[in-house]
Amino acid sequence: MKNLQGRSAVLDVHAIDSTDKEFDVEIQRKDAGAGAKRARHNSSLLDAHILKTGDDTENIPDSYVIFITENDVMKGNQSIYPVERYVTIGENKVLFGDGSHIIYVNGKYRGNDEIGKLMHDFSCTNPDDMNYETLAKKARYFKQDEKGVAAMCKIMEDMRNEAALNNARETAERLIKKGKMTLEEIAECVPLLSIDELRKMEAEVMQLA
Repeated sequence: MKNLQGRSAVLDVHAIDSTDKEFDVEIQRKDAGAGAKRARHNSSLLDAHILKTGDDTENIPDSYVIFITENDVMKGNQSIYPVERYVTIGENKVLFGDGSHIIYVNGKYRGNDEIGKLMHDFSCTNPDDMNYETLAKKARYFKQDEKGVAAMCKIMEDMRNEAALNNARETAERLIKKGKMTLEEIAECVPLLSIDELRKMEAEVMQLA
């Protein structure tokens, strides 16, 4: 999701249900990638992209940012941790009800319920040991079917290329902001980007300065 005024974000999963609720699902293996400020940033970007020009803010649908973490980052030994805003009225706290939701899912949880079974499947390498057949069927396709394996290899290659390109863009943007190198010199340091792309990035940086 692009943010012309600041940092953009690449969402792991962006989904919209039949009632127009929007979901950002993030899979995090490192605790550092699931911080509260990261959740806040993703939530703000998700909300900013929901409403179109002329839409009434009262019609904005609910949004959910869901972090599925490998470890129990909240350290409460719970399956899920709902994060909501509350209004403090004297000694009482009342749900604000703005429709913005953040949920942390404990990937270490293995209770005998839906979330426990799903978290088991998330870390399971053998599709035959999975609880949910929908997930097991897709895992078999990508692990055992010839076409599925080829598709997964292509996905991994695309992800590596995308990561390399994102790193190149971040490096080029930092160099442009420093203003100590010409675009031609930056192009030599960051060969993945063309001069035309660097000129466009320079124009965007100058516009936001």
